[in-house]
This record gives sequence, structure tokens and C-alpha cells, in this order.
Amino acid sequence: MSPPREEHLLPAAPILISPPKGWADLELRELWRYRELLYFFAWRDLKVRYKQTLIGASWAVIQPFMIMIVFTIFFGRILNLPSGGLPAPLFYYSALLPWTYFVTAMSGAANSVVSNQGIITKTYFPRLVLPLSAVIPPMVDFAIAFVVLLVMMVYYGIVPGLAILTLPLFMALAILTAIAVGLWLSALNAIYRDVRHVLPFIIQLWFFISPVVYSAELLPERFQALYGLNPMAGVITGFRWAITGEGSPPGVLTLVSTAVVIATLVSGFIYFRSRETLIADVV
Repeated sequence: MSPPREEHLLPAAPILISPPKGWADLELRELWRYRELLYFFAWRDLKVRYKQTLIGASWAVIQPFMIMIVFTIFFGRILNLPSGGLPAPLFYYSALLPWTYFVTAMSGAANSVVSNQGIITKTYFPRLVLPLSAVIPPMVDFAIAFVVLLVMMVYYGIVPGLAILTLPLFMALAILTAIAVGLWLSALNAIYRDVRHVLPFIIQLWFFISPVVYSAELLPERFQALYGLNPMAGVITGFRWAITGEGSPPGVLTLVSTAVVIATLVSGFIYFRSRETLIADVV
């Protein structure tokens, strides 16, 4: 009986990891090759979010619903702020849904690099996967809370019009806003740890300059374009109009917000890629 032959395996071709060659070298094709990893990161974060919780996904409804009750009492009843012709609970809740999604997704994206430092220092994959995957799990929370919004609309007799066909566009704008800001903050947070201390202050300040407890129509028309520099102003105003039909249709405010989101998203991709080679060393 002849001895078994030894199989000579050819070594795998080496993979050269080099820094970006220019400002436009975003390597989006490489990101597409790792799309399954993006899915697994998102699925992992979703499972961790409700692991060992008592009421599980109900937190997706409890948080905006309780805040809506507080806003209705203090801003609607005590301060008597106008609610744009809508019942106060529906007015606040329809704004809290996109706002809550944005804050959760942006915060997750901002902390995605630092919270995965153990993986980053041990293996290579496009770091862009981390902030991009962080904006996916909050979509599940949004979908659950959106069902409550539909129930409230039935209760108050609000029938959506054709404007509801534009709702996916405003939701997409909210997602892109979270990605755009998250890209900047995740790269900065990996290099400068002060960002995690500044982030709660940024969120709090951003809340008050966004039309959550008030209508953007309270501002004079000459300030609408300036107010649109806040991308969440366009998201919340458009989302509220699309779902309830109340308020003005998208105008200069929404156009300015969209332009700001696109500019922030492109610059965020470029800045993240320019700092990607440093992340494994400083994280």
C-alpha cells in the first residue's frame, strides 16, 4: 500500500491594504463585497438591544409615547402652544417618531467604531460597515412605534391624503441624515474621545432648534431657508405633513435641508475614509 501523497497548496494571494489615493477614493465596491457583514452587525446590535429586557421591543413605543404625554400636558395644555390644526398628541407624536429614530441611529453610528475596537484591531474589513450598520436596528423600533401612530390617526379621524406617498422620501432623508452626521462623529470619536461627552449636549441643543414641540410655520417666510440649514427641520416638517396632510407642502425649507444632507453625507464619507487608516492605531 503506497503512502498518501502530500498535497501542495498554493499560498493565497496577498491582499494589499493601502490608504485612500485621493478624496474620491471611497472604495464603495469593496463595501458592497462586505454587505453580508453589514447585515450581521445590524442583526447583532438588534439582538443585544433587547437582550435580558423585561418588556422587550415595547420600549420602542413607551419612550416616544410617554414623551408625547408630557409634551401634551406642558406644551399643549399649560403653555398652549399651537399644534398646527392637529390634536396635540398627534402633533407631538408624529414629530417624535423621526426625531427618536434620528437620535438613536446617530448615537449608535457615532459610538460604533469605539464600541467595536476589539474587532477593529484584530481583523480587516471596511470600517464604513460599522456606522452604516448602526442605523439599521432603529428602523425596527420606528416600524413598531409607527403602528401606534396609525392607531392614533384612526382614533382622531385623520385620513391621510396623497401626501402620504412622499412619506418614504422623508424617512429616507432621516436615514441619510443619521448616516451623514454619524460618519463625522464616529471618525472624530475614535480620535478625540471628547466627542462622547459633547454628544448629549449636541442632541439636546439640536432638539430645541428642531420643530418637534412647535411648527416650523411659526417662523416668518424669510427665515425658512435659513431654518432649512437644520436638516431635521426638513425631515420633521415633511414627515408631519406627509402623514397628516396638515401644514405646508415641501418648499424651500425642505430643499435646503436636502442639500445640506447631501453635502454632509459626501463630506462625511470622504472624511471617514481619510481617517480610516488611523482608526486601528488610535481606537
